[in-house]
Amino acid sequence: MTLLEQFGSFIEGSYQTTFSPETLHSARRALLDWHGALIAGSDTDAAQRLRKGYQEEFGVGSCSIAGSSQKTFSRAAAFLNGTISHIAEFDDIFRDGAYHPACPTISAAFALAESQDKSLQDLLAAIIVGYEVSTRISKVIQPSHYQFFHTTGTVGVFGAAAACAHLLRLNAAQACDAMATAGTFASGLQQAFRSDSMTKPMHPGHAAEVGLNAALLAQAGMTGTPDLLEGDAGFGAALCDNPRWDLLFKDLSKGWNIDQMTFKNHGCCGHNFPAIDAVSHLLNTHNIDSKEIKQIRVGGYKPTVEVCHYVHPKSPFEAKFSLTYTVSARIILGRVREKAFLPSALSNPQIYAMEEKVKLSLDPECASHFPVHRSAKVEIEMADGTVYAHHQLTRHGDPDEPLTDQELVDKFHELAEPRIGLDQAQILASKVLESPDIKVRKLAELWSKISA
Repeated sequence: MTLLEQFGSFIEGSYQTTFSPETLHSARRALLDWHGALIAGSDTDAAQRLRKGYQEEFGVGSCSIAGSSQKTFSRAAAFLNGTISHIAEFDDIFRDGAYHPACPTISAAFALAESQDKSLQDLLAAIIVGYEVSTRISKVIQPSHYQFFHTTGTVGVFGAAAACAHLLRLNAAQACDAMATAGTFASGLQQAFRSDSMTKPMHPGHAAEVGLNAALLAQAGMTGTPDLLEGDAGFGAALCDNPRWDLLFKDLSKGWNIDQMTFKNHGCCGHNFPAIDAVSHLLNTHNIDSKEIKQIRVGGYKPTVEVCHYVHPKSPFEAKFSLTYTVSARIILGRVREKAFLPSALSNPQIYAMEEKVKLSLDPECASHFPVHRSAKVEIEMADGTVYAHHQLTRHGDPDEPLTDQELVDKFHELAEPRIGLDQAQILASKVLESPDIKVRKLAELWSKISA
């Protein structure tokens, strides 16, 4: 059997799986976090432009669109919500694969579940399976894949296809076809987020649409290439160096990767997180007067240096990919959430002055542990010569230092309340985390009627 044929058999077998309460709760956490990211992105300028470009596809179908009271067909909804949920940079992370699974996987599955009037339990099971397939692929192709490609756009097609195959109850051969067809459309270049453009969020949107489309076409009888992953001219050969396919199915069904997700505690690129957390640790541990800081030295791993390179950013996009800015914003503002990227913050002279004191460099030890560990070494030197140092071995929100349910709910409310109101936010959080079952369409009603 080829690799995708084995995944096809795994998906068909999962229809009989009884997921543990703990794993179902992990899926609920992922779904709530996706809702927060989706709602946060819904009123952005990029989302408004995106919806404007899709106006001719509105007013038809049964699927909700974030920031609009109109409906559309499932494929368009998958693309739009997959894109919108990635705009604000609050979506979850699978650390070992440098991958954000929620935007492509949940956006596709939610659109299909809404169009077919599926239940929350159906959706949660599909999310678990979609995460499992795609996170496993993401892990064995790193770190070389991340040198040029945006994993969320490339590997995301497999998560979307697998989740939709599960919802459609495709047999093993059809599920293989769905993933194989989706895989040939995998795309997303890193250059798209090394400049200030609106392209990056469209990577997971495209992946969501591709995966959903491939699953529907497989159901209709369209076939794919079974050895697309390992073939001589396939995904692995084209998009990475020496993929570790022999580890792809290690301990399959002995646990679920959705239980090992990172949920963002800060509203920026995750490669900034270890440094922000290290600074937070030092500020919370020592009586540091920010006015007396002489220099902040940060040692990080390679993507931190290469991706988070902006200094004195001129836009929210650049700010989210600026280590000097996000570290300075943490010191001056106390948090790196939405308010850190408002015009008033971007023009804050205190943040600007603090940035001048931040020096970023590549640390060999931190670099050697990527992508399994996202770490940073921070030294804060004071005007009197005192140096406070901390080696942040992980990120708050990673599986080994997870956000509590309350922290996750607090984050959701911070993102959702300004847009859908306190009452709607409370109801939505409660339904996602606690409802024994509810139709997906009922969940969508709690946010889809609020126009940006």
